Amino acid sequence: MSYTYDERKLIEALVYVASALVSDPAGGAVKVNKALYYADFGHMRAYRKPITGAEYQKLPHGPAPRRLVPVRERLVEVGDVELRTETYLGRTMHRLVPRREPNIDLFSASEEELLAQAVEAVRHRSGNEVSDASHAEPGWQMVGEKETIPYETAFIRRSVVTEAVQQRISELAAARQ
Repeated sequence: MSYTYDERKLIEALVYVASALVSDPAGGAVKVNKALYYADFGHMRAYRKPITGAEYQKLPHGPAPRRLVPVRERLVEVGDVELRTETYLGRTMHRLVPRREPNIDLFSASEEELLAQAVEAVRHRSGNEVSDASHAEPGWQMVGEKETIPYETAFIRRSVVTEAVQQRISELAAARQ
């Protein structure tokens, strides 16, 4: 399956999530990345299509959009957000602080609902807790580091991951590279 990537939606989803987590003491990049992942894959699961269509890759702290860094850098460059380095509970984190409101007109009601649910899923947890939880996701488990996590993994329940399923996921991941 192929999904259309909409960078405008990724930009606005990033601003939306960062805005919602700006007052969260642990609302750094790890939680923002996971909220975006949960929103896109949750929307895929519920509505058969992701919100942004962004490719997500496996990173040591969990899934993250492949285009996140260039998008974030552009937002910083144009002054829409500020990237701050902060310390929380003795750990360094990178907090994205929006300087404008997100354009939610780009999102359908279901997309906005999934974004809000994803933020709530990470809000009262530490970055480590959110990262550890994302490591239980079948898609994250089935691909190698820096490989693309196929959206189809949104439909896999943890209890049905067999060797055949693992092989098919590896094939889908390789095809997306």
